[in-house]
Amino acid sequence: MSQQRIEVTLAGQKITLATSAEHEPLLRAACTLVDEQIKLAINGGNRSIERASMMAALKIAGDLITLQASAQPSQDQSTTNLNSEEISRLHDEIRSLEDQVDTLMQTLSLPGSPRPIVP
Repeated sequence: MSQQRIEVTLAGQKITLATSAEHEPLLRAACTLVDEQIKLAINGGNRSIERASMMAALKIAGDLITLQASAQPSQDQSTTNLNSEEISRLHDEIRSLEDQVDTLMQTLSLPGSPRPIVP
């Protein structure tokens, strides 16, 4: 994996970074996101680039933590999964019972049976 240099702009400053061709799109997208957050922090009243950069980092870190927390199954979700497994088992049991009923109805509806069973 060979390294290449790319130029990006963060907070109005051009920066050269090393990355692989494979990771370049992700790095560029990350730089765009960071640059946007820095601009928002500056427009929000943070006059120094350092303070705006820290505020942008905190905002992005907060978003990441929120996403990580929502990606982890909570107690309610694991209960739902158990309920889903139970529901799936019950569906299978219902299908089996329906098959048995169909078989019994065919047997009872055979010619010569006392009366036909109509579903």
